[in-house]
Amino acid sequence: MDVKKILADVKAKNPDQPLFLQAVTEVLETIKDYVNKHPQYDAHKIIERMVEPDRVYQFKVEWMDDKGEIHVNRGFRVQFNNAIGPYKGGLRFHPTVNLDTLKFLGFEQTFKNSLTTLPMGGGKGGSDFDPKGKSDTEIMHFCQAFMTELFKYIGPDRDVPAGDIGVGGREIGYLYGMYKKLACENTGVLTGKGAQFGGSILRPEATGFGAVYFVENMLKVKKDKIKGKKISISGFGNVAWGIAKKATELGAKVIALSGPDGYILDEEGMNEKKIDYMLELRESNNNVVKPYATKFKKAKFFAGKKPWEVKVDIAMCSAIQNELDEKDAKTLVKNGVKLVCEVSNMGCTAKAVEVLQKAKVNFAPGKAANAGGVGVSGLEMSQNAEHLPWTAAEVDQRLHAMMDSIHENCVKYGQEKDYINYVKGANVAGFIKVADAMIQLGVC
Repeated sequence: MDVKKILADVKAKNPDQPLFLQAVTEVLETIKDYVNKHPQYDAHKIIERMVEPDRVYQFKVEWMDDKGEIHVNRGFRVQFNNAIGPYKGGLRFHPTVNLDTLKFLGFEQTFKNSLTTLPMGGGKGGSDFDPKGKSDTEIMHFCQAFMTELFKYIGPDRDVPAGDIGVGGREIGYLYGMYKKLACENTGVLTGKGAQFGGSILRPEATGFGAVYFVENMLKVKKDKIKGKKISISGFGNVAWGIAKKATELGAKVIALSGPDGYILDEEGMNEKKIDYMLELRESNNNVVKPYATKFKKAKFFAGKKPWEVKVDIAMCSAIQNELDEKDAKTLVKNGVKLVCEVSNMGCTAKAVEVLQKAKVNFAPGKAANAGGVGVSGLEMSQNAEHLPWTAAEVDQRLHAMMDSIHENCVKYGQEKDYINYVKGANVAGFIKVADAMIQLGVC
């Protein structure tokens, strides 16, 4: 495999898309040795086919606010690869959403979904709509307008979107309500639904829970455990909430969390009351964490700063792509961090990953560590197909087993002399299933 040539072609075909190029570069650089040992992948031009999305939809979304003013946003759906199952991936509502963001996310999703072992392809979608400061009615109107276009391209065996940044249970409810009206049917076309209309118990917590289970596995390899470890988390949405909830339950001490306005340092560690307050902050739609320090007086707020300057054992980034950079990585290494876990998609810059791996810090890539979210979405699809609900215990058991399996495969393909390269392990393991399916399906 000529990595330089393929990357040059990707760059030429996708100008001004640095995130997509970053994601492709990471995968190709880590799987090249495996691919070169298995010539069938080159013979079938698997890499060249895999870096090109199956199709990209872009559409106009017109909606009216509470004052009667008309707004126009862009909507997208990137259906990247469906070799192993229907396209599956979240919808993101955020001002930064563009084609570059969604192509990188769809590409990553293909490998992540493969790692779960469930029959799901990779896709991603969303809009540059900003939910911040909008009323419930305005959000409902936007979701309905968005689904009026999106419903043409999705279906339970075609493409099954879910939530992501800016799209939680409320938004999924509005989206599904409009889909149901347009399609005149109740199907498992969206995941992350409310438990009252086909949703899976534990879905809101799943990404965070799964990441903690993955971290537990990483520590076990080192004959260590999570109990007593100090943890910093970025973000305060459902993912960060799930991490804080499960880590605290297992005896860890979460001492820092962040938002766009800065970070909170709570040396006492979080407890059930504080974790519940994280949900209140998320649901307030104001996107700030400062009120945490007002409510819990012993906590301190550091405006405009990241939590990575706090001395911890484990750092877990769970906000957005490239949120942890080279400088942050060096600070964490200097402070003696034992493990860094990407829970956001591509949460660390390439340089940051390089610093951490060079220092032999245990590093978990997002496509492995955060796969529990889409994994439980896959379980929701199964429950919808069976028209049967599962208990929280059943879902949690399956989630735990899934994360154990993902970790096992990462170790299998990422073991080096004195270090487990989880990035390489996740990419190779995810690649094999998709690539082999593409060969068996032929060129079509």
